[in-house]
Amino acid sequence: MKLIVTGAAGQLGTDLVRYATGAGDDVVVADRSRLDITDSAAVRLFVETHRPDAIINAAAYTAVDACETNRELARAVNADAVGSLQHAADAVDAHLVHVSTDYVFDGRLDRPYVEDDTPNPQSVYGMTKLEGEGLAGVGASVVRTSWVCGEHGNNMVKLVLRLAGGNAPLAFVDDQRGCPTFTADLAPALHRLASDRHAGTFHLTNAGAVSWYEFVGDILEAAGQSRTRVTPIGTADLDPPRPAPRPANSVLDNAAWRAAGHQPLRDYREPLAELVARLT
Repeated sequence: MKLIVTGAAGQLGTDLVRYATGAGDDVVVADRSRLDITDSAAVRLFVETHRPDAIINAAAYTAVDACETNRELARAVNADAVGSLQHAADAVDAHLVHVSTDYVFDGRLDRPYVEDDTPNPQSVYGMTKLEGEGLAGVGASVVRTSWVCGEHGNNMVKLVLRLAGGNAPLAFVDDQRGCPTFTADLAPALHRLASDRHAGTFHLTNAGAVSWYEFVGDILEAAGQSRTRVTPIGTADLDPPRPAPRPANSVLDNAAWRAAGHQPLRDYREPLAELVARLT
């Protein structure tokens, strides 16, 4: 298929472009240097010029704490731009796949979140991403994911490997739980939704749920270091406190993906080991 990938220079977008190109697609790279997705006229012209079969929107303003003070920018990128992409996609009969987040939930449930649970975002980031979901339209694939890591861009795996190279003590919260998700597995799944033109809301994460503290221990072990280097702390003990609230439970059940007949993504420890091996 002919595919436009927005956010193509980001950690997810880079792997999307690589995967789709390897699958034989005609991939149109839409990074910030080629397309300002907050410019609705530019979006319409870009899409009508290339006339893709599908658009995967991997662009987002993901600086969670910065969103609290840059509300207009967060809404422009995470919400309004999605509406522009949806209108442009409809004009050329292209299927839109939009990537959203676990932050649309408040994190108070005592079980994993399924797709039809009621969102209740607590941060500007989560609120604007939820608005974006609505603007994607009923014909789009809306994909909520969490704790994304990959070979490109900044993420927790790279941060921990960098910190582990020094002697400073490591402390991470043990009262926030989620599902680490790796772009090497997420990209093919998004591509599948684009090619199938499967509308609806999907949770897509690697299998396995952990706290940040446990995840950091796993990263250390994968790098051949002792997990005892990291100690657990509570969110309330963070100094300085984070401006944006984090969901305590952001574990996503991939129920709709399984119901559609797809294989669950691998246990996160497998792609974690592969990523650490590449990075080290």
